[in-house]
Amino acid sequence: MSEPTPHYLYKRHSVAVRVMHWVNAVAVLALLMSGLQIFNAHPALYWGKSSYTGADAAFAISARRAADGTYEGVTRIGGLEFTTTHVLGVSRNGDRVEVRAFPAWATVPGDRWLAMGRRWHFFFAWLFVVNGACYVLHGIVTRRFRNHLLPTRRDWRSTWSTIKDHVLLRHPKGEAARRYNLLQKLAYLGVMYVALPVLLLMGLAMSPWFDTVLTGWVDLVGGRQSARTLHFIAAALLVAFTLVHLFEVVISGVWNNLRSMITGNYKIEPQPGEER
Repeated sequence: MSEPTPHYLYKRHSVAVRVMHWVNAVAVLALLMSGLQIFNAHPALYWGKSSYTGADAAFAISARRAADGTYEGVTRIGGLEFTTTHVLGVSRNGDRVEVRAFPAWATVPGDRWLAMGRRWHFFFAWLFVVNGACYVLHGIVTRRFRNHLLPTRRDWRSTWSTIKDHVLLRHPKGEAARRYNLLQKLAYLGVMYVALPVLLLMGLAMSPWFDTVLTGWVDLVGGRQSARTLHFIAAALLVAFTLVHLFEVVISGVWNNLRSMITGNYKIEPQPGEER
C-alpha cells in the first residue's frame, strides 16, 4: 500500500477577506437578478441621449407571433437576429408561457415588480460599494494588493506558459499553488480597476439626481442611454468573470477552494524536491 501524499494547510485568507468575499457574492447575485428585472421593463439598449429618437436599438430582446399562433423569443444584436424561445423573450414559468425578456427565475424580488426591483438594486449597490471600499482599504493597509496581485517580472516572463496551462486546464501544484498566476492577477485587477468603476459610474449616470450635482458630465459618455448600455456591458463582463471563476474553483478542487473561503485554510501537497 502506498503512503498517503504529505500535505499541509496554510492560511490563505484572513477573516476580513472571507467575510467581504461572501458579502460580495450575495450583493453581486442580488444586483444581477434585480438588474435583470429592471431591464425587463424596457429590454433594449441604445447609444445616445434618448431611446425616443427613433434610432434602432443596438441590442433588444422581444417576442413575435409565429405562424402557428404561438410566440417565439427573438434577440437582436445590431442587424443580427436569433431565435431564443424558452431562453430569452419567451420562457416558461411553471405551466405558463410568458412573454418577457429574461425568465422569471432569473429576476428578483418579484414578477414584473419594477419599483421594488429598483429599491433592491440600489440597496445592494450601496452594500457592494461600501464592502468594495473596505476591501480596497484592507488590501492597501495589509499590502495584499502589492504582495499578491501586482504582476512581477517573473510573471511576465511566464506569460506564454501560463496561457498554455490554462488552455490545457493544468493548475499549479505545490508551492506554486500559493501564488496567483499572471492571468489571475490581470483578471482581478481588470475587474477591480476597470469593470467595477465603469459599472458604478455608469449606474450613477442614469440617476437624474447625480446629473444635477455634476451637470452635463453624462454627455461625456454620449448620454444617459449610452451610460445604460455601458452599464449593461460592464455587468456582462462581471458575470463572465464570475462564471470563469466558478469554473476554475470546481476544476481546481472545489472543496479545497471552498474551505479556504470558509475556514481560511488551503491544502498544499508539496511536489518532489520541495520542502515545507
